[in-house]
Amino acid sequence: MTKTLPAVLAALLALTAVSAPVHAQQTQPLDRIAAVVDEDVILQSELQRAINNIKGQYAGREHQLPPESVLERQVLERLVLVKLQVARAESNGIRVSGEELNHAIASIAQQNGTDVDGLRQRLAQDGIGFEDFRSSVREEILTQRLRQSFAQSRINVSEGEVDAALAQQNAGGLQYHLAHILVGLPDGASAEQISTGQGKIEGIKNLLDKGELDFQAAAVRYSDSPNALEGGDLGWRSLDEIPNAFSSQIQAMKAGDVLGPIRGPSGFQLLKLVEVRDSDGAAAQTVTEYHARHILVRVTDQVDEAAAKAKIETLRARIAGGADFQAVAKESSDDANSRGQGGDLGWFPADAFGPDFGRQVEGVDDGGVTAPFRTDAGWHIVQRVGTRQTDVGDANKRAQVRETIGRRKLEEEYNRFLQELRGEAYVSFRSGDRAEGTAETPQQP
Repeated sequence: MTKTLPAVLAALLALTAVSAPVHAQQTQPLDRIAAVVDEDVILQSELQRAINNIKGQYAGREHQLPPESVLERQVLERLVLVKLQVARAESNGIRVSGEELNHAIASIAQQNGTDVDGLRQRLAQDGIGFEDFRSSVREEILTQRLRQSFAQSRINVSEGEVDAALAQQNAGGLQYHLAHILVGLPDGASAEQISTGQGKIEGIKNLLDKGELDFQAAAVRYSDSPNALEGGDLGWRSLDEIPNAFSSQIQAMKAGDVLGPIRGPSGFQLLKLVEVRDSDGAAAQTVTEYHARHILVRVTDQVDEAAAKAKIETLRARIAGGADFQAVAKESSDDANSRGQGGDLGWFPADAFGPDFGRQVEGVDDGGVTAPFRTDAGWHIVQRVGTRQTDVGDANKRAQVRETIGRRKLEEEYNRFLQELRGEAYVSFRSGDRAEGTAETPQQP
């Protein structure tokens, strides 16, 4: 049971909620090419939809957006990165089946309080073709899986790093809200590229010092980071989530201070401390765990969606009629790991098998059996056996810290990976101020 789908939904729910009306989509010819990316293209219609989506997210805060030409440049660069990640995922053998895609779209519809037909109608009202939407969902799933694969193959966290982070946690429980501006440099940057990058970051810092731009607006306009359109916001982080090169200096800063320029692995950075807060360590000392059994019916080439659903409903009816859950699981479950134990999953926190599974377990009483429900793994019914409150012991703390450090390392390394992808790619812009051979002209403040 995968945990990637929630991230996919989070990335796409905003699209269904704030896409621009039809008349806004008709300002550009639908077949015009905005950029060529290796062997793929980005159409002007794709670019315009993405721009309208960003504008929708900034409704009421339009003054924070950069000029139209700069916004187009930022959005087009983001679309280029999506195309490159999708191509790399496919070349690495990562696939999204039609069944997985249908299930993801059905989940998006459910999150929006409708079914697939209702979602299709809503998209049509917003001027978005359903096939275009399916393609966007597929690309988002592919990029999520590429990122997962990257993390599994390249990110390691040593026991020493975990020990050091735990020592820092014990010394103090502060969290830091950060934002950054990145002027990227390629690996093996030449002296000229370094000089240009340094000049650009110093020019940005000068604008900030003079008060001509606030930090968020400068990030949207000038940052090379993938989160530029979010104003460079890095969110709340504990000290162990902050790169060692910055952590000691950040502890000496106060809210509103800007650190840098600093030369890092990805280029030159400015880092702003937005605010500081005390983390509530006591609230995280216990966790609710559930003991449950489940029966799984997988969707395969031999068992299609309708047949799998019909089978799980039949098994649920047998149990409702008095059949023993464990006996039915041993006889009929497709989960080889738990079938021999009568479907027993032991004790686990609610999110251990993904949010859909967790919500179902939380929604029944001890001894109760859920209605059939679908996850990425197939169709399930679950019998909740019991609940308990468990103290978060040292092993769990170490696991949490390890995950935190891994996320920070992944962010750093994956951003460098994206820079490498971008630097190796053939990209020809046919739209905006970088068209006609000016694609690589550095953007200066």
